[in-house]
Amino acid sequence: MDGDIYQDILAVANNYPPGDRERILDAYRFAAEAHKGQIRRSGEPYIVHPVATACILSELGLDADSIMAGLLHDCLEDTRVSFQEIERRFGTSVVELVDGVTRLGKIVYSSKEEEQMEDLRKMFVAMAKDIRVVVIKLADRLHNMRTMKFMPQVKAQEKSLEKMEIYAPLAHRLGMQNIEWELEDLSLQILDPIGYAEIMRYLEGKKEELSGLLAHVTDTIKKRLTEEGIDCEIKSRLKHIYSIYRKMYGQNLSFSEIYDICAVRIIVKELADCYNVFGVIHDLYRPVDGRFKDYISTPKPNGYQSLHTVVIGREGIPFEVQIRTDEMDRTAEYGIAAHWKYKDGLRGKQKEESFAWVRQLLENQQDSEAEDFIKNMKVDLFADEVYVFTPKGDVINLPQGATPIDFAYAIHSVVGNNMVGAKINGRIVGFDYQLQNGEIVDIVTSKTSTGPKRDWLKIAKTGAARNKIKQWYKKERREENIERGRTELERELRIALLFDDFNQEELRDTLLKRLSFSSVEELYASIGYGGITVAKILGKIRDEQQRMIRAREKDVKDFVSKRKKPVANTGVIVEGIDNCMVKFAKCCMPIPGDEIIGFITRGYGVSVHRKDCLNVRHSIEEKKEDGRWIRTEWAEGEKHTYSTGLRIITKSRVGVLADVVTVFSNMKINVSELNVKDTEDGMSVFYLTVDVTGRGQLELLISRLKRSPGVSDVGRSIVGGPK
Repeated sequence: MDGDIYQDILAVANNYPPGDRERILDAYRFAAEAHKGQIRRSGEPYIVHPVATACILSELGLDADSIMAGLLHDCLEDTRVSFQEIERRFGTSVVELVDGVTRLGKIVYSSKEEEQMEDLRKMFVAMAKDIRVVVIKLADRLHNMRTMKFMPQVKAQEKSLEKMEIYAPLAHRLGMQNIEWELEDLSLQILDPIGYAEIMRYLEGKKEELSGLLAHVTDTIKKRLTEEGIDCEIKSRLKHIYSIYRKMYGQNLSFSEIYDICAVRIIVKELADCYNVFGVIHDLYRPVDGRFKDYISTPKPNGYQSLHTVVIGREGIPFEVQIRTDEMDRTAEYGIAAHWKYKDGLRGKQKEESFAWVRQLLENQQDSEAEDFIKNMKVDLFADEVYVFTPKGDVINLPQGATPIDFAYAIHSVVGNNMVGAKINGRIVGFDYQLQNGEIVDIVTSKTSTGPKRDWLKIAKTGAARNKIKQWYKKERREENIERGRTELERELRIALLFDDFNQEELRDTLLKRLSFSSVEELYASIGYGGITVAKILGKIRDEQQRMIRAREKDVKDFVSKRKKPVANTGVIVEGIDNCMVKFAKCCMPIPGDEIIGFITRGYGVSVHRKDCLNVRHSIEEKKEDGRWIRTEWAEGEKHTYSTGLRIITKSRVGVLADVVTVFSNMKINVSELNVKDTEDGMSVFYLTVDVTGRGQLELLISRLKRSPGVSDVGRSIVGGPK
């Protein structure tokens, strides 16, 4: 196995100049030693994963520093290797890449949404700084998906959903088509194995027919283009499984209704040839209406360019034809990585233009809650696109389902805030109209406009538009927002029975601090303009309640743990027996001041009971074990502590436990055991074991406990109460 692993990395290293080759092999040896003894779930040595990650990066054509970072990417997190050690041995560029990849998955969050939000934000920040960090992370995640069969099913499904929702769309946005497709297919195989298998069976059954079609089409097109004097390369393929799945289940289509299961790609040398080839294809085959897309004149946001058309062959089977240049094809295959594979990285203005969208996304989402951030990001970043035009002919790219409101705010905040209507191709439409490809959108504005309407928040599709609407309300309508927010919050607090809790000063102040509000008015205002939801606040109140309860329970545990050392002398005199072993009965737990009686046990000395103990009464009344009951009494002048049981009944409320503990603390009485039971009528019953010197101290304790707020009854009990 080790030999095979070395051969894999050697094959990678041989693709680089001699100096880089030795650095890559040195990084491999370093990583192999750092991960020595670590095993993956598959049973393979852990180094298999970093090497596989490096191999994927090499296929993408990334530079030597990226390959080395791929080999070292788990060292900081999973081994004892330090940042300084990697920097000293491999340089600043490599260690910063390794550190960037490590930071992308390091923090524990309070919710899944918050975790996803921070993961995405960290990735975008890393992207804007050095795109290679995210490419390395994608390679790491891709190899993990390839070996997902070794994970427990629930964990595999959770990870597959993450790849489907976050990493595959991210690969798409970076134009890395092959990684996107493989992540989607591998994830689908785990998330819906039945649907995956159904499509596989269909493709296997049609394989011979479809392969024959593609071979014939390829020969026909090649022959015709050669006659036309057009130099080209032709590739053919079947659509990847998830793409078919998404159309079948998302659009409720049958296999026969999916027009582009087969695809032919024609790669030419010159841009002009793309349109010449397009004309030839439509001369050879009958085009399907409405299935032509020109991504050359209007590229996708990830840089993808190509002409797409769907035509029907002589066999009656539709297929897709994609026409592009060599450079367009490289960008489609490798996306952002093509800049390293074919050019030598990103520099200057090219880098600025490539990642302007990253900065824009971060700016649009910087004030969002976790749930909104994820929802908006999936729309702004991952949704299918629609391309529309301004009256001057400028192209505006928006997510599918976008409305005139989204278009207006994409132009400028002022346009959105002053919008009073919209026209599509000269026809007036409603604000909730969903824009279609190729439409000309004209926004009607008015200087007398009173600003955006709150209902627009429900209509707008993009996070950018919603955030700009919220910002307007935040700035222009503060007093209205405060009153609106106060009314909405108080209503929901009463429904949720949390009104009194919110008005506790300690809880409210902590809540405001955790939500980064300087005053309760700021909180109300944020609710009013839509900056935070009431549902989130209610959840945070409940979280804070639990945190406060846990903190108080910890105080109680700390208090209980400070137990006094047991004393050797029991302070009990047993008639007629010297140096007798004595223990106190758990059923009644006697203390000095109680009338007591002893029971001679078999092999364990004398068990001391209170005379009014139910067990004593039953035994004496039924004349059981008459000869084993013996007179005992408390020794005079002895000062020891004795354990006994207490039962406290109180109303259930936050802080009651702290009040009870305060009484014990003030009297310096130790609690050695505590058990709490809540009843259906809103009461709490505390069963405690306490250490006291006698009945005098116990009665004083009971008297003080009865004066505590909410306490309705205090009495003696068995140890710890019912289990």
